[in-house]
Amino acid sequence: MTFTVPSSWFLTQQTRQDVDPDLNPVEPDRARRRATDQRRTGRLIAALQAAWVDLLTVLIPVDCVCCEKEDAVLCGSCARKVRQLCKQPFRAEQESPALVDVDGTAKTEVVAAGAYRDELARCLLSFKHHGQWRLAAVLAPCLGKAVQTAIGGRSGYCLVPVPSSGKAYRRRGFSPLHLLLFFIRVRRILPFCPILDVLERRGEPPVMTARPRAVLEVAARLFGEVSGRTPVERAGGGQKGLGRGERARRVRGSMRIRAGRGKELRGRRCILVDDVLTTGATLAEAARAVTLAGGVVSGAVVLAATRPPAYASVAAGDHPTQ
Repeated sequence: MTFTVPSSWFLTQQTRQDVDPDLNPVEPDRARRRATDQRRTGRLIAALQAAWVDLLTVLIPVDCVCCEKEDAVLCGSCARKVRQLCKQPFRAEQESPALVDVDGTAKTEVVAAGAYRDELARCLLSFKHHGQWRLAAVLAPCLGKAVQTAIGGRSGYCLVPVPSSGKAYRRRGFSPLHLLLFFIRVRRILPFCPILDVLERRGEPPVMTARPRAVLEVAARLFGEVSGRTPVERAGGGQKGLGRGERARRVRGSMRIRAGRGKELRGRRCILVDDVLTTGATLAEAARAVTLAGGVVSGAVVLAATRPPAYASVAAGDHPTQ
């Protein structure tokens, strides 16, 4: 007696293998395309990119900046965690004293792509201070998503990046924020938002006009009564480790519009862009300079907020930028 298996059974089994991930597992750390590029040039570019990545792996061995897995500056698993941290941008200005008025109203509304912690914090540190410029490919879309959330899909806005200090630029050899915006422009993530690089840093203010205490410290230093660095030396460092008042004093009057570029801002709605939000003193100074030039500051966007508010889980779209 023979038993004939209906052909529909084989089709059902084949469908199960295509759908069930346990029967047909996919390598978790390998990026997947939705379909093969039908263009010959597209396939050629993809092959060249893969060959270039393999060549860099041989010439310059790298480890994942988060989990130290070999042969990738950021492995697929950690890249997904970064995107997950930036999945829902949130409003962050209420935890930044320089951006909030005495009555609790926000002077400048800020949308953060994610909280400055875990994989996002490690990526930012490696990107800014260790020259891992390839991380921009992951961080730039996160920043772009925060901008899209802030403007709510509306047009008529321009992006104004906050400049790095001259000392930080010389130490790194590049501006992290401008590199992120370059990736956004090349990939056309925000084709309807022109980028106006019009802000620049002023020279360090003279010590005698900085504050009365600085004058006393310099005088004591001259007579050998104070040890350690002088206020002039402290002025050249970064803001990490400084308190709220010291940050505000350092950046006050430190920015201006580039010569001949002020007319580009007059009457335009501007979104300030920075990498990390702490006390908000830098964004407040940038807003002052843009407003003085005739621009309309409609809000700000940052990649990460160091002190996310308790309502960080609330979507920023619930509080649209005007």
